[in-house]
Amino acid sequence: MKNDELFHRLHSDGLLLLANCWDGGSARVAASAGAVALATSSAAVAWAHGYADGSHLPVELLLQTARGIGRVCGLPLTVDIEDGYGDDPVAVGALVRQLVEAGVVGVNIEDGNGSVELLCEKIAAARAAARAVDVHLYLNVRTDVYLRGLAPAGDRVAETLRRAALYRQAGASGLFVPGLAAEDEIAAVAQGAGLPLNVMALPSLPAPARLRELGVRRLSAGSAIGEATWSQVRRSVDEFLATGKVSPGALGYGAINALMVA
Repeated sequence: MKNDELFHRLHSDGLLLLANCWDGGSARVAASAGAVALATSSAAVAWAHGYADGSHLPVELLLQTARGIGRVCGLPLTVDIEDGYGDDPVAVGALVRQLVEAGVVGVNIEDGNGSVELLCEKIAAARAAARAVDVHLYLNVRTDVYLRGLAPAGDRVAETLRRAALYRQAGASGLFVPGLAAEDEIAAVAQGAGLPLNVMALPSLPAPARLRELGVRRLSAGSAIGEATWSQVRRSVDEFLATGKVSPGALGYGAINALMVA
């Protein structure tokens, strides 16, 4: 089975857990831990290159990241393209085509504070670009209704479903709603969206088994693994500068190096 069809099938039943990575090394770690598919975190990719999150990363570095992950791992890969790195749907379609040609089978694209109508145009352009090279792209569309408080608390389910209907009509494969955490609201969105629901890991989120019962089909770590990694880097640097020593981690040189063997 081709990776694009496999990735779609992974959303059809059960709960797909995606431990977001940011380069070939982190992809190897995720694969070695048993991941069945890979996803990037836009924040973690940007930080790895010394850029802030928020569409600041040069597109060529995004493409290099996708190619680098593909070089070391054959698992289905989906890439976070934030808002598409621009407002021109034609340019978004061109970027998606380059990613697909690099082996990517899914993308995340988001509305943020932007226009719903413009995002629909970007979705349609991305879908057409993938179709032109015969790839069944998984277009996971993120709405920030909860994350950015784009509607009053009592209206967020309705606004999320309104956007979901428009995104589905434009060509979305899935709906990503970061910040969604209450069980009744998760169930309402899962039942009403008409798309597989993706939520983001939060301390207040129900356990994976319960999420599956509520109808969630995908759980993303988001930037959390990247945040934990950079936090540990800072602790280790602080320790070294203060003491001249670094406490060993759970994996030593040999174990880490073995993961990177081609």
